[in-house]
Amino acid sequence: MIGPVLFLTFVIVQRLVELAIARHNTARLLARGAVEHGAAHYPAIVVLHIAWIGAMVVWGWDEPLRLPWLAAFVILQVLRVWVLVTLGERWTTRIIVLNEPLESRGPFRIIPHPNYAVVIAEIAVTPMVLGLTWVALLFTALNAALLFGVRIPAENRALAQYRT
Repeated sequence: MIGPVLFLTFVIVQRLVELAIARHNTARLLARGAVEHGAAHYPAIVVLHIAWIGAMVVWGWDEPLRLPWLAAFVILQVLRVWVLVTLGERWTTRIIVLNEPLESRGPFRIIPHPNYAVVIAEIAVTPMVLGLTWVALLFTALNAALLFGVRIPAENRALAQYRT
C-alpha cells in the first residue's frame, strides 16, 4: 500500500531533517555562549521517538490511512512550522539556553511550551492515521511521563534564571 508507506516516509524524513536543523542550531547557540541543560535525559527522548516511529513502521506500513486523522496531522504540521519559524535559529531538540530574552511572539503568546503541545498531539495523532490506537495510547503515556516528569521541569528550571 503506497499511502501508508509515503506517510511513514514523510514522518521519518521530517524527523531526520529536523534533527539536522537542531544539530546545526545547537552548535550555533553553544558557540554564542548558550548552555545545555538536562542533557542526561535526552537519550531517553531519542529512544522514545525511535521506538514510536519503529512501532508505526512495523505495525502500520500496510494499514489504510484514516483521512480525519490525516487532516488532524496536517493541522499539527502547520502548528509545528509556526513554532519552528517563530524560534528560528533558537529551535533545537535539546534544552539550550541563551542569555537573551525568551521568545514571546507567535504561539508563545498563547501557551508556555507550544512545541511540546504539538509533540504531545503528534505522538497521539500520527499513529491514529494508521489506525494504531494501542501505539497512540502507549506512547502518549510514555511521552507524558517523560515530558511532565522530567523534560518540562528541567526546562522550566533552566529558563527561570533568564526570565525577566
